[in-house]
Amino acid sequence: MSEESVYQTDNIELFKKKALKWASFYNTACCFDSNGYKDSYSAFDILIAAGSKAELTASSGTAFQQLQNLIDTHQERALGFLTYDLKNEIENLSSKNLDNLHFPDLFFFIPLHEILIRENKISIKSASPDKVFEAINRQEIKQEVLPSSIDIQKRIEQEEYISTVNKIKQHISKGDIYEMNFCQEFYAENVSSDALAIFNKLNQTSPAPFSCFFKHARHSIISATPERFLCKRGSKLISQPIKGTARRKTDSNEDEQEKQKLKSSLKEQSENVMIVDLVRNDLTKSAVRGTVNVDELFGIYSFRQVHQMISTVSCEVNPDLSITEIIKNTFPMGSMTGAPKIRAMQLIEDYESVKRGIFSGAVGYINPDGGFDFNVIIRTILYNSQSGYLSFQTGSAITMDADPEKEYEECLLKAKAMIDVLTKNPG
Repeated sequence: MSEESVYQTDNIELFKKKALKWASFYNTACCFDSNGYKDSYSAFDILIAAGSKAELTASSGTAFQQLQNLIDTHQERALGFLTYDLKNEIENLSSKNLDNLHFPDLFFFIPLHEILIRENKISIKSASPDKVFEAINRQEIKQEVLPSSIDIQKRIEQEEYISTVNKIKQHISKGDIYEMNFCQEFYAENVSSDALAIFNKLNQTSPAPFSCFFKHARHSIISATPERFLCKRGSKLISQPIKGTARRKTDSNEDEQEKQKLKSSLKEQSENVMIVDLVRNDLTKSAVRGTVNVDELFGIYSFRQVHQMISTVSCEVNPDLSITEIIKNTFPMGSMTGAPKIRAMQLIEDYESVKRGIFSGAVGYINPDGGFDFNVIIRTILYNSQSGYLSFQTGSAITMDADPEKEYEECLLKAKAMIDVLTKNPG
């Protein structure tokens, strides 16, 4: 039987590091870190969960029903991930591309221990909260050592990327689609590294509001994602798609100019509004009639490496729908597919060379009261410690106005923080 106790500490950052190190010794553990970014829908600053009293590993086919059964059976917070390839359960689609990571299509667990941090208050839910608090405080934080340089390779070269973008634009000119998110993989083989050390460095290099570390057996998700997929708070459903990226500048005046250029860019606005329309359509399937609303259009938000254009769409949710029905109605997220959604996903399978898996899927949690919050898995390193295979993907929205060379540069910009973390370490 779990109990919940509240504690305080003089150094939340140190406690967070110790708690995450303690959690990482379990076979299953995760951490959601908002990195100080505040918004209207966040329920905590940091959530760390460790150990599992129940787990669900499922393949596309009946995965969502199995997840609903887990939620209904346990009536406790469930944490886990949904891979992009669950699209095959929702629509008549398939995934046949190369997969060297071998993540399950869906994984959720009910944790043994939960640590919730809000400002300087620590709440621990466990069979023995005091023992957990003491065990965390006994952890020693030492200098973490990463390989001096991991050999990152590109799955496709620039010439092939540009050729593929031009082929996608031919589909747009014929009217098959009007936008498609096209992604490419960066990877390394025979990697032997500490996934938590990589996360700590990435979280320091590129702090983001939906950062997460998720470990289950040999699989690790190391994420610095700035994007929320879907959140339910009370009777309100919220989605916050990102479309539009600009590089940060070290000079404050130049940085402000980049920000204003992004804000006024007709191309970026066009891409963003296409996805906003798609998200509005997706939310309509779960909404009380007439309640879908664009709360913010073309908001500009600044992160360590980039400025992003983010819009917020919300609705009042139909109370007759289950949690998994609501998620299925919007999954995968429109910002990572394109529009029309099904045709875009068919073409993604044709033109991308690697199975997306957890990339452009979602990681998050579901509360006993039916509330939930899921991110979009972008700006994320994925690692299989058993095979030594490490991978991350980046992409951009291809429209009729897309310049292939600039889209390629945008992919490299999005990859920069992850490349730096993996290749620039002291010998």
